[in-house]
Amino acid sequence: MESNQLVVDAVIVEASVTFTLTELCWACRGSDQQLLALVEEGVLEPGGSGPEDWVFDGAALGRACTALRLIDDLALSPAAVALVLDLLSQIDELNARLRTSRGR
Repeated sequence: MESNQLVVDAVIVEASVTFTLTELCWACRGSDQQLLALVEEGVLEPGGSGPEDWVFDGAALGRACTALRLIDDLALSPAAVALVLDLLSQIDELNARLRTSRGR
C-alpha cells in the first residue's frame, strides 16, 4: 500500500532573532558569495556597514532559503531572483487585499 506523504523542511524563527553573515550562511546552507550577491541585488537587506558586521533579521532566513532554492532549482541569477521575489510579494499583497475586500 502506497501512502502520499508530504515532507516539509522548515525552521521556525522568532522575529527578534538576528544572524551574522556566517550564521545566515550556515542556517540556509548557502555560501557567503551567494549571500553577498543577494545583498547586492537587494534580496537581503542587512544592517551594518559591511559584511564583517552585517546583521540580518529573522525574516532574512526564509527569504535567503527561498532565494537559494530558486537559484538551485530554476538556475536563476540573483537579479532574476530579486524580480521573482518582488513579484511574489506583490501577489501576496494583492491576495491579502482581495481577502479583505471580500470580508466587507
